[in-house]
Amino acid sequence: MDVMTRIERALEKALAHASVPGAPRLLGDAMHYAVFPRGARIRSRLCHAVAAACGEDSPAVTDAAAAAIELLHCASLVHDDLPCFDNADTRRGKPSVHVAFGAPIAVLAGDALIVLSFQTIARGAMRAPSRLSPLLHTLGRAGGTPYGISAGQAWESEAEIDLSHYQQAKTGALFSAATVMGACATGHDAEPWRPLGELLGEAYQVADDLRDVVCTPEELGKPIGQDEHHGRPNAVQRLGLDGAIDRLNQLAHDAAASIPDCRGARDLRSHILSETMRLLPKELATRAA
Repeated sequence: MDVMTRIERALEKALAHASVPGAPRLLGDAMHYAVFPRGARIRSRLCHAVAAACGEDSPAVTDAAAAAIELLHCASLVHDDLPCFDNADTRRGKPSVHVAFGAPIAVLAGDALIVLSFQTIARGAMRAPSRLSPLLHTLGRAGGTPYGISAGQAWESEAEIDLSHYQQAKTGALFSAATVMGACATGHDAEPWRPLGELLGEAYQVADDLRDVVCTPEELGKPIGQDEHHGRPNAVQRLGLDGAIDRLNQLAHDAAASIPDCRGARDLRSHILSETMRLLPKELATRAA
């Protein structure tokens, strides 16, 4: 079974627990709407890639870890789009959850997806109990504060933003969780994998900043110019277009070099380099060559 099929099946299985008879229908529908149809699944695919490089020995644990990261990511998008934050009308080319279901259900859907991510790990790691604690700890760190996405969202309400802390929490936290949990799912020492996630998180943020400047809403499936509109820091504003492209290229190579020794290191390095540069908008790809 290919990785994307595994990811989608694991997510469908997780969401099925939210739509049992007797549960609030609108909430279950909103949660499903937030997760499907699929996005790029970058973080969950990264989790699978690390697990494979480490020598995956328990596919059910890997599937649960990757699904949990994706559920947490989808929850962050629901909350990020709310009127009290970005007030974004579209996400992935369709109306955002609060537009489709109303703000109260959107808030609850995001909350429920966060809880579901932990439930998914708990169910999936039953056969490998020694791996459960580090997986839960890593997921909690990625979602909370001071290092997780809750802190990242909170930085936007501060009078002054610490750029490094903001980007690591807002974007880097889930990438770090993906690499660490991929290693955790195989029973390997996980902390050496954190730098890879941190570098990829920054690379993704730079690429997202580039797309925010040069792409159209139709290409992105969401509003553009959000950083400028909300007065948030942006790599293109700080470094210029060519400088941001150079930074993305450097981060991709630093990330590949950071991969710990493992049986699949060579293939993973090649995968990281190609996937990171694919984040560039097509019209900028020749400038990065």
